[in-house]
Amino acid sequence: MDIDLARAWVRAIAEAIEADKERLTRLDAEIGDGDHGNNMDRGFSAAVQALDTLTPGTAGDVLVKTGTTLISRVGGASGPLYGTVFRTAGKRLAAGDAGVADLAAALGAGLDSVCKLGSAQVGDKTMVDALSPAVDALSTAADSESDLGTATAAAAEAADKGAQSTVPLQARKGRASYLGPRSVGHLDPGAASTALIFRVLANVAAADPDAPRGGA
Repeated sequence: MDIDLARAWVRAIAEAIEADKERLTRLDAEIGDGDHGNNMDRGFSAAVQALDTLTPGTAGDVLVKTGTTLISRVGGASGPLYGTVFRTAGKRLAAGDAGVADLAAALGAGLDSVCKLGSAQVGDKTMVDALSPAVDALSTAADSESDLGTATAAAAEAADKGAQSTVPLQARKGRASYLGPRSVGHLDPGAASTALIFRVLANVAAADPDAPRGGA
C-alpha cells in the first residue's frame, strides 16, 4: 500500500458509507442508538476533507490522519473505535510503502488496540467479529505471498462472513448488550460497516496494477 492507494481507500470508504448509510442506520436502530450510518458518513467525509490539506510522507500518514479525524468528528463509540484502528495501523506503516505482511501486521495492531479499548473479543457481537477474521485472512495471504488484490479479496470475504456470524449472537458489549436476548437475530452494525470497509479495500486494491506482494 502506497500513499495513492491509501488515499483512494479512504475516499472510496467515504463514498460507500454515504451510499449505505441508511442501511447502517437502520441496523443500528434495531439494537442501538440508530445513528451509526450518519456518524460514519460524517466522519469519513471529514477525513476526506482533512486529507485534501495533507501532504503525507507515507501511506501511514494518510491512515493516521484518517484515524485522528474520526476520533474528533464521529459521535458515540464509533469515533474512538474506528479511529483507533486507522491511527494505530497508520503508525505501524510509518516506514514507507507496505506489502501484504506489513498491512496485516498494521491492521493486527489496530485490532489489538480496539479490543483493549472496547474490552471486546470475537463472539461479543461487535466490529471485532468482522475485523479479526479479516486480519487473519490477510496474515494467511501474506504467508503464501499473495498479491495485495488477492489478499484483500480474501480479507473482505472473511469480514463478510464474520459480520454475518453476529446475527445469531447475543450482544455482550456496547449499547446492544442492554437488550440481552433481544439482540439475537440482528446483524451488528459495526461488523457490517467493518465488512464494508474491507470490501472497499479489496475493490481499490484490485484496481491498482502496482499493488505489491508479501512484505515488499
